[in-house]
Amino acid sequence: MQKENLYKKKYDSVKKNREFRSLFKNGKNSVTDAFVCYCFMNKLAVNRLGIVASKKSVGGAVKRNRAKRVIREAFRIAEPDLRSRTDKRYDFVFIARAKTTEYKSTQVYELMRELMEKLG
Repeated sequence: MQKENLYKKKYDSVKKNREFRSLFKNGKNSVTDAFVCYCFMNKLAVNRLGIVASKKSVGGAVKRNRAKRVIREAFRIAEPDLRSRTDKRYDFVFIARAKTTEYKSTQVYELMRELMEKLG
């Protein structure tokens, strides 16, 4: 009996440096207190997520990990809504800011939802 994949990944991610550079160069950007978002339409069947949390802008490892966790969770909640609203798929890069760690994931979700409503 073969085991099924019990640990399904919650999202697909932007990983390659050239993908990040392309998003920074060609993507639309939006700025909030919690994050800066770059998005660009992709030709894949899924929305993808990339997160940048630098030591300079966010702080030490604990704060950077919290910022990434909050953004990841908010995206996990917001992504199905975007998927159902439009047939277009996007690559997103969220750059965490110093205040990101002060927000709860539900607050970041609200900011993301507003951003995604503008897209489609």
